[in-house]
Amino acid sequence: MIDKYTAQAATAEAAIEKGLKALGLKREEANIEITEPGKKGFLGIGQKDAVVVVKRKQATSIMDEVFARPALGSEPETLEAEERTLVAASETSGAKESSEPIAEPVAESPEEVEATAAEASSEADSREEEHTKEPAVPTEEEIQAKEQKDAEGIQFVADYLMDVTRKMGVSDVVVHVSREGKKVQYNIDTEDAGLVIGRHGKVLNSLQTLAQIQLHQVADTKLYAKVDAEEYRERRQKTVEQLAKRTADKVKRTRQPVILEPMPAHERKLIHRYLNHHKGIETHSEGKEPHRYLVVEPE
Repeated sequence: MIDKYTAQAATAEAAIEKGLKALGLKREEANIEITEPGKKGFLGIGQKDAVVVVKRKQATSIMDEVFARPALGSEPETLEAEERTLVAASETSGAKESSEPIAEPVAESPEEVEATAAEASSEADSREEEHTKEPAVPTEEEIQAKEQKDAEGIQFVADYLMDVTRKMGVSDVVVHVSREGKKVQYNIDTEDAGLVIGRHGKVLNSLQTLAQIQLHQVADTKLYAKVDAEEYRERRQKTVEQLAKRTADKVKRTRQPVILEPMPAHERKLIHRYLNHHKGIETHSEGKEPHRYLVVEPE
């Protein structure tokens, strides 16, 4: 159960309603802290959203419900009722047991005992053999066939990326492929790299998702695709790290939470790892994909 929610909206009242709705609370059940009152601006210039932190007054847990004691007035009656139920059940069970005949144990002959023991030993040996049996070693032909299918699948995805980008209106496209272990790198080379990358890499991330789906379907080995253009991934990683550092400095200076714009999961994880080494700072994600965003706040 979530006990705290940081909400952002055009006005403080709208942010409060958003936070209460996210936690499923009424106003009297929550503590509300307005960290950013927000600004209306003039004709949309200088407008700033309000930021509100909504906290649950009393955090409940499932352990409290499990170990909750009954009301003081009803406890003796409950115990007495349970005791009467147990006594009645034991009497009924005793009556049933006494009415049924007790089967006498049948003595086995030495030959039957020996046969039963031999059968049990044989079953145990077979189970042990199955458990310790080593997996079959693939033959040279099987290994070559698997590598051939992987190579064909990797090239199929490269051709697929070229076809998709050309249908996007990018004509001069060349896809360079490299592989290191289970990681396959696809570098798209074109003069219209901006169209392939998109704003904040959204188009490039979509192409990578499509490439990963196709690669899982056509390759025999579980491979991982990475799609890049003009070394955007490396440049974007440096930008995200700089953003994380500036945000951490601002939170330490103002002691107020900062809400970042929505970003892909791998970039949120990068900021999580980077800020994990900053004392006095904690991070968490809110919202739903593809609009999930990161909140950086004082610890």
